[in-house]
Amino acid sequence: MLKTIAAGAATAIAAPYIRTASAAPTTLRALMWEVYAVPEVVGAFEEKHKIKFAPTFFDGNSEAYNKLRVGGTKDFDLVQADGFWPGLYFREKLIRAIDYAKIPNTAKVYPVFKPDRYKLLSDEKTGENFGVTWCWGSYGTTYATAGMSKDKVGSIECLFDPEFAGKLATSARFEENIALAGILVATKMGTKDKPRPDGKSFNPYVLSDEELAEVEKLLIKQKPLLLTRYQDNTTLQQLLESGAIVAAPEFAQTYRVLAQKKDKGEIATEFAHQLVPKEGGLGWVDTWLVTSGVKDGAQLELCYDFMNTFLAPENMKKIGLIAGSSSTIDVRSISTPEEQKLFLMDRTEELATMYQFDQPSSTEKWERVWSRMQAA
Repeated sequence: MLKTIAAGAATAIAAPYIRTASAAPTTLRALMWEVYAVPEVVGAFEEKHKIKFAPTFFDGNSEAYNKLRVGGTKDFDLVQADGFWPGLYFREKLIRAIDYAKIPNTAKVYPVFKPDRYKLLSDEKTGENFGVTWCWGSYGTTYATAGMSKDKVGSIECLFDPEFAGKLATSARFEENIALAGILVATKMGTKDKPRPDGKSFNPYVLSDEELAEVEKLLIKQKPLLLTRYQDNTTLQQLLESGAIVAAPEFAQTYRVLAQKKDKGEIATEFAHQLVPKEGGLGWVDTWLVTSGVKDGAQLELCYDFMNTFLAPENMKKIGLIAGSSSTIDVRSISTPEEQKLFLMDRTEELATMYQFDQPSSTEKWERVWSRMQAA
C-alpha cells in the first residue's frame, strides 16, 4: 500500500544487543510490507551480524494473519501489522511478549505513541508489551485545493456529495470504504456516542446490522459519483495530477508525491491532505512484532537488535523518505522544516482522535454489503 517517493541518506546505527557466539543465528525471517525493506539498512544489519535477512512480503493484514495461522510462526521470526491486528495475534498466541528495555530506541517515540497512551500493543490483563510502533498515517482525503474547499473536505460528506459527481475516487479496499461510511452513518443516526451492544466505545469496524444497512444504501448512492476505485498509488497520482478527480481518500503517500512535485515546479496544481474529518477518521500505526516461534536466546536478541536498529532516528528518517510514511520516532531534530510539514511531524496528536484499522466484526456480512453495492 506504500509508495516510494524519495531517497534519503543515513547509515545503520549499531545497537548494544549482540547475539552470543554460541548457537549464532544465520538467518532472520520477516513477514512484512515490501517498501520497508530498505536495502542499505538491511545490508548493514546483515554485515554486522553476518546473517541473511529473508523477508516475505504481503499486501494486507488478512494475508499475514492467514500465513501465521497455518504454521507461519515456525517460518517467521518477525511480522508487521497495524491497528488492532497485533492484539488479535497476541490473543491467538501467534506473537510473543517483548521487553522494551532491550529496544532502547522505543523511548524516542512521540508522546502519543508511548505505551501509556497507545495501548494497542499491551495486554490488558498481564500488562505485557508485544510490539513496537514504527510508522503511522491515516486514511485521510487528498484533494486539489482549487477543486474542493477546506470546509467541504472537513467532512466525510464530501466523498458522497453530488456536487463532485464524476470527480471523486476511492480505493478498492472494501474494509476501509465500509468503515469510513460507517463513521458517517453512525454520526447521522446518532448511534456513535450511545452505548454499544458490545459495551465498548464506537469502533467503525464493529457496526450493527442497522448501521450496515444504512452503509449499504450510502455506498450505493456514492457509486455513480465515483470515476473509479483505484488499485494503487500510481493510478491515484495520475488521476489527481491530470485533474480527472479532485479528491480521494488515501494514506498520504500520494499527497507527498504531489506536494514535492509542486515544490519543484513540476506541476501547477496545489494539493492538501485532510487527516481527520469532523466526524472522525481512520488511522493506522504499523508495528514490528516477534512471532511465538522465537524462544529466549540468540534469535530473540537478534530480533531485538533488528528492531532497535530500524528504529534509530537516522534510519527512520531514511525509511520514511523512501516509504512515504510518517515515523512514530521523533525525527524533527534531524529534519528540515519542509520535511516536518510534509511528513506531518507536528500533527502526531491527531492520531489520538482516529479510529484504528481493525478486522471487521463480521467479514461475511461486510462482504455481502460490498457485493450488493457492486451489483446495484
